[in-house]
Amino acid sequence: MLKSTRPELESPTDLKPEATRDISAALSALLADVFALYVKTKNFHWHMSGRHFRDYHLLLDEQSDQIFAMTDPIAERARKIGGTTIRSIGQISRQQRILDNDADYVDPLDMLAELGSDNQQLTREMRQVHNVCDEYGDVATASLLENWIDETERRTWFLYEATRNRNS
Repeated sequence: MLKSTRPELESPTDLKPEATRDISAALSALLADVFALYVKTKNFHWHMSGRHFRDYHLLLDEQSDQIFAMTDPIAERARKIGGTTIRSIGQISRQQRILDNDADYVDPLDMLAELGSDNQQLTREMRQVHNVCDEYGDVATASLLENWIDETERRTWFLYEATRNRNS
């Protein structure tokens, strides 16, 4: 039996149980990555220093707000299709693929480069979730992903441009 959602948490959907299982699992892993990227972006925002402090601080604040704005729609999408989503920080840490950075100090340009790489990884992960959605005909989740991919590519672009000429 494919149903892993308790009857009290089931939601009506025309998707097959396999679709609910696979898409909600993919969304949970994606949500873990989004939370990991959010916390890392805030970490770097809080610990920014140097001559471009204000610009980088504001850039990361804007980007972290955009990343956090993805969390509720991802979780609610998993629930709308009859699945469940993450329940704890522990589950996030077990599922995340975006690595943490606990260093005492990170150079500002290294922060931006690392976040650029992480955003590229998030784009790749979202494309994989999109493929799962395509397999099952879940156009609503795919549509959300397309917008988030565009936003993530924009963040990557901004981070890349900020680090392009590292000596200036």
